[in-house]
Amino acid sequence: MLKNYFKIAWRNIIRHKGYSAINIAGLTLGVSACLLIFIIIRYEMSFDTSQPNFKNIYHIVIKQIHEDGFRYTPGLPAPATDALRVDFPQAKVAALNTSYGSQITVPDISSGKRSGDKKFTESIGVTFIEPQFFDIFSFKWIAGAPSVLTEPNTVVISKSTAVKYFGNWTNIIGKTLKLDNLIDLKIAGVTEDQPDNTDFPFKIMVSYITWKQYPKDYGYDNDWGSISSNHQVFMLFPNTSLNNIDNQLISFTKKHYETGTKHKLIFAQPLSMLHFDTRFGNTTGDHIMSIATLRTLSFIAVLIIIMASINFINLSTAQSVGRSKEVGIRKVLGSTRKQLIIQIIGETTLIVIGSVLLALIVAKLAMPYLKHIASVPESVGLFTIDNIVFSVIVMIGVILLSGIYPALIVSGFKPVLALKNKITAASIGGIPLRRALVVGQFAISQLLIIGTIVAVSQMDFVNKADLGFNKNAVLVIPGYTDSLSLRRMDSFKQQLLQNAQVQSVSFSSDAPSSENNSATNFYFNHSIKDPGFSTFLKYGDADYFKTYELRFAAGKEYDVSDTARQVVVNETFIHKLGIQNAMEAIGKTVRLGKGPLLPISGVVKDFKTNSLRETVKPIVISAQKTYESQVAIKIKTTNLNRTVAQLQKTWETTYPEYAYNGYFLDQNIADFYKQENQMALVYKIFAGIAIFISCLGLYGLVSFMAVQRTKEVGIRKVLGASVSSIIYLFSKEFMVLIAISFVIAMPTAWYLMTGWLQNFAYRISLSVWVFALAIISSVLIAWITVGYKALKAALVNPVKSLRNE
Repeated sequence: MLKNYFKIAWRNIIRHKGYSAINIAGLTLGVSACLLIFIIIRYEMSFDTSQPNFKNIYHIVIKQIHEDGFRYTPGLPAPATDALRVDFPQAKVAALNTSYGSQITVPDISSGKRSGDKKFTESIGVTFIEPQFFDIFSFKWIAGAPSVLTEPNTVVISKSTAVKYFGNWTNIIGKTLKLDNLIDLKIAGVTEDQPDNTDFPFKIMVSYITWKQYPKDYGYDNDWGSISSNHQVFMLFPNTSLNNIDNQLISFTKKHYETGTKHKLIFAQPLSMLHFDTRFGNTTGDHIMSIATLRTLSFIAVLIIIMASINFINLSTAQSVGRSKEVGIRKVLGSTRKQLIIQIIGETTLIVIGSVLLALIVAKLAMPYLKHIASVPESVGLFTIDNIVFSVIVMIGVILLSGIYPALIVSGFKPVLALKNKITAASIGGIPLRRALVVGQFAISQLLIIGTIVAVSQMDFVNKADLGFNKNAVLVIPGYTDSLSLRRMDSFKQQLLQNAQVQSVSFSSDAPSSENNSATNFYFNHSIKDPGFSTFLKYGDADYFKTYELRFAAGKEYDVSDTARQVVVNETFIHKLGIQNAMEAIGKTVRLGKGPLLPISGVVKDFKTNSLRETVKPIVISAQKTYESQVAIKIKTTNLNRTVAQLQKTWETTYPEYAYNGYFLDQNIADFYKQENQMALVYKIFAGIAIFISCLGLYGLVSFMAVQRTKEVGIRKVLGASVSSIIYLFSKEFMVLIAISFVIAMPTAWYLMTGWLQNFAYRISLSVWVFALAIISSVLIAWITVGYKALKAALVNPVKSLRNE
């Protein structure tokens, strides 16, 4: 019996090749898109879950409360580590201090010449770490043990890093590495590489005590008022609720800060939220993923699979009229309704299984390109248990979603009406259903079209926004501030300026727009009370303003100096102090923390201090040679590659012990919006898939209508109907349905995209043209789809149509 069911199902699929192809194509695209989205979500949700104590590990963070709002930092002051151990004896505590862009030098012992040294720059993965960290987190050791990190100037490296530096890992214990040309480190251990889905991709783990020995170079400060996001603390609380932990941390805050919870609040962030909490940015890893983005992707996946199922239901119910005689005969011969339902669902199952198998092939072909729309590494496989189980669940869901209703409709035909050919689409309620489903399909398509238009427009706005300075043709070379490098600064600058293609050079701590959020309290104009908000700091030489073309509202840049003697502030700084006229601020003084009084020499017009997700911060810019670790070179755009090569050679001649890591500032700023640009690309891709699926279904329905109305079209043409009137006959109903779908999609899209735009402090407005463009696009796409088939039907010779009938 089962064999007979599938034989008949196969014959029906073959008999209606066109409709079967449309269904299979729609389902294949829908399932493959859904599977790829699942792979992205599953990968992001798996971060750090391999840790045995995943549910009991907490990241201890700070919420700083100011009059103008909150500021979150993932770091704690250095003395907090020991204080937490005293106040929480029941918990395990471990601290680490990350270092970004560090250079690791592998000395060439055989030659004894520095020219043979191998230099590597590690953008992430270098950290000073306490041995207690490994009581909380699980790392697999293949040489050494955590206890080796109790000694100063010792280092543990990952297996792949050892292979990269030395060619193997088996005989490297006791060898030496040099960190930033400052510290000689003895290799005392090797660990297995951490998986890709970790927020702790540590490659170089230096003993924490080494950090304490180099406060000048790595920022160690045993002061409760000094907070760096690089210094982070993790705790393991067995069998303790989050509320209980936070209540204890409130008491801890009051005990160690005189102001209590008024200005600072220390609280616990569960490890499960570390990868998704955008308030803190990247902590120890290289990227975070917002929960909102994952929800959006999940929503898109559900919409696409629903659209593919709608196609199937539409075409199945349309085709059911043509199968009425078959059903009538089967019922007369004794078939039960249950048997007919099984028969129809069997046909659906065959099509869905074929579609899922094809979807796996499509997904396999698409996997290498997945990294362009998400941060999924190539090591993530397609044929995993999770993905196979998900594919089976989707397959069962689509079979039920797509097959149940057509099966109930077809199996419910009355034999007498079926054999007399009196079953029509109207008599089974098929027309209203198909209309509703078409409206649903195009509502989804328009929702994605509007999302695409908004996302692309916002990112275009971001990429073209006036940042308040000139980011173009600025080559940035990260450097170092050890005593040897500082002595070469002036000489290096003069060599650069001798190049005819160089317009300006400046040493600074960072560019005007960066991820730097270094801040301090301050006192204004001899006041003994701080104004209630922190100011953010940037350090640069006197050419900083010229190189980045910052615009002055009043005053001028400060005088050339190696240390802070004057400062320049931005407009936001003075406006928050209640000063509206920039000239009034000139000559006033600023005291940063416990530093000296510094007169204000100038006020620059506001520039974007971070990404456009954030508002402009109050900024103080001053000279401080020991913090000016990078050089910015403004160059002419002619012969760009040649100029960069010359500048690289100049760097390598001046700083032979350091690797060259130059980059263009505009590209670095573009990287701020990597996730948003990826989302815009996701919208484009999946909106295209949704439109294609809806057009497939629309084409199938019009094709069916053309067949059903062949005689009507022939009679109309004999009676003088024009081609345009025939096309209008076919298309008018769909245009009305698309208009209805727009009314449904518009408020939903407005609500969703307004929420997405809230992530940006500077954003576009949702104007009428966005929605107008969406409806016009939908109408044009639908009209082209319908018009093509309608035109073919209208051009058929009426004599042939009537004779065939």
